Amino acid sequence: MNFSELSKLAVMIVGAVVMALIFVGVTGAATGFIFKAETPEKPGYIIEVADASGASPAKEEEKEADFATLLASADIEKGEKVAKKCVACHSFEAGGGNKTGPNLHGVVDRAVATIGDFKYSEAMTSFGEGKNWTAEQLDVYLAKPKDLVPGTNMAFAGLKKVSDRANLIGYISSLSK
Repeated sequence: MNFSELSKLAVMIVGAVVMALIFVGVTGAATGFIFKAETPEKPGYIIEVADASGASPAKEEEKEADFATLLASADIEKGEKVAKKCVACHSFEAGGGNKTGPNLHGVVDRAVATIGDFKYSEAMTSFGEGKNWTAEQLDVYLAKPKDLVPGTNMAFAGLKKVSDRANLIGYISSLSK
């Protein structure tokens, strides 16, 4: 190759680079007109995480009344809706069979881990020795099962809202009446 051919090649390469830069610039400007990015009023997402120390309760629970007050005025219909989260693993009918978890009919004030044809985890059996499922005990358990009974087989994470727990326990209690 001689000097003339090399200079033509260099001009073509520089020309191609300039054309690519012009194309990118024009494309960027055109998409700016087509797609408008609106700035949200409040940027970002709220991500709730558990406090590592486990010291403070959730803000929602601080605003709600105490459990005993909520249980006294439990909304049975709302409790029935909350119970739909439980039906995959539990039955609620009198004389109903067990599923992955035991039948919950009559669980309020029943001795813990005492349904004869259900195989409880060792953790639940140990926890339940001499205890009954009072409404208050169920409230603590339903908030976060693995905190009250470490090693339980119940994989459910828990119900955060104390009102949901009170309504659920009220519903389950109403089934036995």
